[in-house]
Amino acid sequence: MAQQVREIMTHVPVVVSPQTSVVDVAQLMRRGDIGAVLVVDDDRWCGLVTDRDLVFRVLAEGDRINDRTASDAGSSEVLTLSPDDEVEQAVRLMGDRAVRRLPVVEEGRPVGVVSLGDLAVEREPRSALGDISAAEPNE
Repeated sequence: MAQQVREIMTHVPVVVSPQTSVVDVAQLMRRGDIGAVLVVDDDRWCGLVTDRDLVFRVLAEGDRINDRTASDAGSSEVLTLSPDDEVEQAVRLMGDRAVRRLPVVEEGRPVGVVSLGDLAVEREPRSALGDISAAEPNE
């Protein structure tokens, strides 16, 4: 039987509102040692902010960083998965779209995230990426 996304995803994703400041988003990422947060409005998934988004869409602009929000920095046109989707679908989507993370959404609500690291730990735990992804954070 094919493995489902729910078996490998990171459960309990970190979520923020669209109005959350990018400074607060960055601090959440640092505290959680994560590279992305899901943007949720009225308990419904509406976007994703990655560490790369913060650099390219906010820091590189250089001005008024304190006035910028998650909705300014994030992407709303992001592919999602269902927890019942097969892991192979996650692998295909990540490869085809060159993305490192996919939100897992059920009935419009975020329930997890699948990352490239999750896939590496599950499929190739002894690979360099698998080792790095499974290691404890170094602060």
